[in-house]
Amino acid sequence: MLSDEVTLKKLEILCSFVRTGSLVKTADELQLSSVSIHKALHSLEAGIGCPLFIKEGRQLKALPAAVYLAEASVDLLGDVERILKKTRSKAGVESGQIRLGSMYSLTANIIPRIIMGTKIRRPDLDIDLYLGSNADLMKKLTEGNIDAVVIAAPAEGLLDGIEIVPLFEDHLFFASSKKSKPKEDSIDLSTYAQEKFLTLQDGFATTSGFYDAFELAGFKPDVVMKVGDIFSLMNMVSSDMGRSLLPGRVRALMGDAIEFTPLLPKYQVTQRIALMYLQANESNPNILALAAEARMLHRNN
Repeated sequence: MLSDEVTLKKLEILCSFVRTGSLVKTADELQLSSVSIHKALHSLEAGIGCPLFIKEGRQLKALPAAVYLAEASVDLLGDVERILKKTRSKAGVESGQIRLGSMYSLTANIIPRIIMGTKIRRPDLDIDLYLGSNADLMKKLTEGNIDAVVIAAPAEGLLDGIEIVPLFEDHLFFASSKKSKPKEDSIDLSTYAQEKFLTLQDGFATTSGFYDAFELAGFKPDVVMKVGDIFSLMNMVSSDMGRSLLPGRVRALMGDAIEFTPLLPKYQVTQRIALMYLQANESNPNILALAAEARMLHRNN
């Protein structure tokens, strides 16, 4: 069994001592005291359980066993360094790259601003963007497949160890084509029980809000189609294939083709958009830059 006295640091000291042949030069190279070097070498010798050094006058000389151990340890220390570097890269800490997840609806405004601002802070950083539903992106985050997400923060069931940086709040609106726009200024959902609706597939924050609003209205909507992204949904609504509930943030994209009518306050559903990342990655300089940019955008909204 490996002794507690045998450590990577002591092997590093041994390698330096065998190479330089001097306690003083080893101390200078590793920025330690000669006393610390001497103690580490004798502790390593005791841990291995065989003679490594001999004194010649006032000098310490490495025996053949110490030379062999030092030569073998060079490869070992190199392997360990490569393993640690690859581990940090897997976590995104040492990489010049960050994997950012986002809902489709945020790519028209907030995501470009976050990416541009973060790259100003870290010009050499490459950002890979992954799009998907709230549920899919949260799964990828917790499994370590992406480094951070910008999504609607779950109202409940959020796992421990997740850091949340709020960005802005958004509300759902009653969405209709311009040719079928409602006459009223505010929508009473309870009067639309016979209407045909379109929505996103399950797992999207807007889908959850869609059903929450109709639950408040007291009936289950007649959903004739579910689609996989909000841009397709908006095109279908604008083509008068049905009505939907859409977040206000997409109004700038198709406000000329879709009528966004507020819901009555009792049916209003709020989405809290936030940047989220694992607290275990909060020392990652790339994550720190991303979070700093998110906080600045939050203050300016």
